[in-house]
Amino acid sequence: MSVSQLLVFPNPVNEKAARVVAAGVVVLAGLTLVTQWWWLSVVLAAGFATRVAGGPRFSPLGRLAVHVVAPWFGRPRWVPGPPKRFAQTVGLVTSTAAALSALAFGATTAASVLLGVLVVFATLEAAVGFCAGCWAFGQLMRLGVIPEETCAACNDLSLRRGDPEREGATQPA
Repeated sequence: MSVSQLLVFPNPVNEKAARVVAAGVVVLAGLTLVTQWWWLSVVLAAGFATRVAGGPRFSPLGRLAVHVVAPWFGRPRWVPGPPKRFAQTVGLVTSTAAALSALAFGATTAASVLLGVLVVFATLEAAVGFCAGCWAFGQLMRLGVIPEETCAACNDLSLRRGDPEREGATQPA
């Protein structure tokens, strides 16, 4: 298997699994804030990095969400993958900035603010299914910053709830 085959983000994504991952992010970021164990922000950033690179394939939290927890919530609810990858990238940038702020520069207040923002948006995703990164992705598409062909299902609502098997979509490993 080639590197390009390994580094494929799933499309579509099970929204229920994404919400479970968001809940895990809330727990880990919250634990970091409460304990001030800033090394946990590196673990958080590494998790985001693995999910950006290959979806749940390399992420222990992602695999737990996809294969163990999300199935408890019934049939998958498929949503487009590109906005979820964008959201994971925003999480990677935010958690990396928090880790660097705390560990490299001793700026724990800045790190706390960054992780606090991450907790707020991950809580929105986990609790009510609002993905702020996905929303931002949609706004960037509307502005033409992200080309429409990046996510056909983002513009065609009929593709969002269709049968991914019928549409030739790939499922996560």
